Amino acid sequence: MTLGQFSLSLAVKDIEKSKAFYEALGFSAMTECGSVEDKWLIMKHGDVMIGLFEGMFDENIITFNPTDVRAVEASLKAQGINIDVPVKGDSGPGHCVLKDPDGNQIMFDQF
Repeated sequence: MTLGQFSLSLAVKDIEKSKAFYEALGFSAMTECGSVEDKWLIMKHGDVMIGLFEGMFDENIITFNPTDVRAVEASLKAQGINIDVPVKGDSGPGHCVLKDPDGNQIMFDQF
C-alpha cells in the first residue's frame, strides 16, 4: 500500500496570520493550490507540506495523497480498520477518512 505525499491539514482561525507565520518559517504558498481568498491554501518548505484551512473543519487532520485512494481503502478494510467516511464513486478524485486509536483524523485524499 502506497500512502503518497504526507502533510498536515491545519484548522486555522485567521488564514492571513497563519500564512504570514508559516512564511516566516520558510514555507511558500503553492499558487495552484487554493488562496487566502478561498480560505484555504497549501504551503511547502522543501519536502514538507502543510495545508491551512479556515472554517472548513474543527480539528487538524493528518493527510496523505495516494495515487489510488480506493486501493488504500480496500487494504485498510481488509485489515479490519473502520472507515468513517468512505470513498465515493468508482474512479477519479476521492477521499476517505478514518481515526487512529487515539481519535486523530487521517484523510487519504486523491486529487
